[in-house]
Amino acid sequence: MRKLLLRVVLCSLLLAVSSLAIERQPNADYRARRQALAKKTPDGVTVIFANQEDAGAADGFRQNNNFYYLTGWNEPAAAVLVAPARDAVGTQPGHPYTEILFLPPRDLLEERWTGPKLGPESHEAPSVTGFDRVESLTKLDEELPQLIMKGKTAADSDKVYVEVTGSETVEPVSAGLLEWLKRSRAIPLRIQTADARPVLASLRTVKDVGELALMKKAANASIAGHLAAMRAMKPGMNEREIAALLNYEQGKRGCERAAYSPIVGSGLNGTVLHYSDDSGPINAGDLVVIDAAGEYSMYSDDITRTLPASGKFTTRQREIYDIVLGAQQAAMAAFQSGKSTLGRKGDNSLDAVAREYIKTHGKDLHGGSLDQYFIHGLGHYVGLFVHDDNDYTVPLGPGMVFTIEPGIYIPEEKFGVRIEDMYFVDADGKLVKMTAALPSTADEVEKAMAGK
Repeated sequence: MRKLLLRVVLCSLLLAVSSLAIERQPNADYRARRQALAKKTPDGVTVIFANQEDAGAADGFRQNNNFYYLTGWNEPAAAVLVAPARDAVGTQPGHPYTEILFLPPRDLLEERWTGPKLGPESHEAPSVTGFDRVESLTKLDEELPQLIMKGKTAADSDKVYVEVTGSETVEPVSAGLLEWLKRSRAIPLRIQTADARPVLASLRTVKDVGELALMKKAANASIAGHLAAMRAMKPGMNEREIAALLNYEQGKRGCERAAYSPIVGSGLNGTVLHYSDDSGPINAGDLVVIDAAGEYSMYSDDITRTLPASGKFTTRQREIYDIVLGAQQAAMAAFQSGKSTLGRKGDNSLDAVAREYIKTHGKDLHGGSLDQYFIHGLGHYVGLFVHDDNDYTVPLGPGMVFTIEPGIYIPEEKFGVRIEDMYFVDADGKLVKMTAALPSTADEVEKAMAGK
């Protein structure tokens, strides 16, 4: 009875900690993704590892995106295995594939430093995690070769899908553990490995209803940060003050961290695309490019606005600002679900539409066209990572989330302008602006800065 009570208390504590940390989707959503992965990888077994815990990390533990996408599990040092239907063994009715979550054995001494963890021996582990089977990580090198070889002869060839080419901003934990699996003979020498990232990138591109809801919450928190920056902006401030304000407002609304290091570039700094110092002064007459957004329950947002430090655009600043906004609006107007792409080439390129608009509107100080100052792509996919991977030649369709962010950066005139918003395509193929609540036009920005 005492052991049962302890298990119940531990389970309740884990759920309470999880609910405070992130807002998790129902287990069925993650299971649907594992089923989809199994269908897309009929020629192999997929193994994705969780990140390791780094007690010194400035933003705390953050899970591997692909692991989280498949599991919704936000604890370190775990692994997920998914095998296709032909390898299925011991599965529950209605789940014609194999799925196993491997959790590390509990270390009670370590947990005094890092907090309680759910162990593989817990009877509640399957119901809490939503997996058919939960095993100890120490059994991975036993289970994997059995699934690889089940029903095959020595002449058969199969694959093990892992993250082998880098995982977005960091090298994947899978790269080192892949070598461990080979040394332990969990992967027979004749078995080839394949990169799981392209398959998972394709799946992650189309967001389900729960993902869209989380991204909308990230957008709302990010919008609040930008509105606060508009109200606070004035000459004499430091860029870092604005960056700190953005992070505070996002965190106050549930964001666990910034989606990326905020960019607050005043004057000439605003012409540097990935300016990261955020340490310069904000001077009267400057334009300030603010590229900042929060991460809510693992999902990112991405927003940029350009503000006049003194509260009013000069005639030249407004001219360039209106051209950038016009390019964004031209891309929005040209959008066609199932046809438009984010790539720079092709008959249906939104990038080409925006670039042509900039080329045919306005001039630099020497009479040259302004498209030479639009030095980046028009947009990118967004999701668990702020720059989600995928093929930019793929037509945009329902469930996809992406940015449209034209910009003009003129070092000679010591200012840049970028306007970036988030969009998704709804079930009917309509383009929906997720960040529509944030002022976009020059007049709207000036009114917001004046507190109107």
